[in-house]
Amino acid sequence: MLHAALIGLPATGKSTLFQLMTSAKEGGRSGKGDTVVGISKVPDARLDRLTAMFNPRKRVPATIEFTDSAGPARAGASALVDVAGYKNADALVHVVRAFRDEAVPHPSLSINPARDAQAMEDELILADLGVVERRMERLEKDLKKSKTADLEKEWDILTRAAAALADGQPLRALGLAGDDLKRLRGFQFLSAKPLLVVINLDEADIASAADVAAAAKATGLTPFLARAATGAVPVCAKIELEIAQLEPADAAAFLSELGLAESGLDRVIRASYDLLGYMSFFTVGEDECRAWSIPRGTPAQLAAGEIHSDIQRGFIRAEVVGYDALVTRGSMAACKEAGEVRLEGKEYVVQDGDVINFRHAT
Repeated sequence: MLHAALIGLPATGKSTLFQLMTSAKEGGRSGKGDTVVGISKVPDARLDRLTAMFNPRKRVPATIEFTDSAGPARAGASALVDVAGYKNADALVHVVRAFRDEAVPHPSLSINPARDAQAMEDELILADLGVVERRMERLEKDLKKSKTADLEKEWDILTRAAAALADGQPLRALGLAGDDLKRLRGFQFLSAKPLLVVINLDEADIASAADVAAAAKATGLTPFLARAATGAVPVCAKIELEIAQLEPADAAAFLSELGLAESGLDRVIRASYDLLGYMSFFTVGEDECRAWSIPRGTPAQLAAGEIHSDIQRGFIRAEVVGYDALVTRGSMAACKEAGEVRLEGKEYVVQDGDVINFRHAT
């Protein structure tokens, strides 16, 4: 399962957003000590439409596991209270406070989203720099004994990483790929993980919640987002709390009045899913309509393995139709008559929104 960790200072609304994303979305929650785990269902209007078409006995959306750990007491304090929890995450979601509330004082006594975002980033960078330096000390000793090609390549990439980190650059900003990325993956560097900044807006600024650029500019986060090679989603936790208490029809009407197409929670969950580089394909039928999570660029045979390893081993062909074509035609039979159902082999790269039936040997 995909795993994202929420990070942030106290009094940012982080735990409130976590509870809303997991509890309000009917996800399971469990915890131990200062870390709580919850499951969020990825909102997908396509799955809703397919479910309405096929009226299955079961609807299964894609999911993300979120963790919420106790944060530092203030900016500049050690942000990495649960380093292990962060290291195991596929991505980090940093909730930054931009709302004003005298009843909830900021730990640093002033509201400055750009400062707080940079403070957390600096903690991630410092933690990674320590890991790199320790590894390079051991590697230097190994190279004196034997200068193998693998050790020299590792030294080269770690040297580049150390230089970037010492310069205050997160590793995700280096744009590493191929062998370089593989060599660093085992270290689980924190600043190399995809990062999503959630801007928790003031109720008075709700108008900019639908516009990432406007919210980033208004809160001074634009330079940080560009420098840190990260994305952002604006939300207003106070409004989200009100929405969570409404019936679906009333919630939709409330959002419409605010000029928002969907809740901020849905945007955060979906943005986290996209940030991880995942997409969904669908299987449909009377028994079940389901969204399956796979990394972008996954070939059909590996995608089949998400359903069951036996289907992957016995893979013969994939019957594929695009979501848009299926919705337009209204049924699989109509798509087949129109020649829009394709037979694809094991190397076919599955596309986001593909509706697939896998043929396989038993």
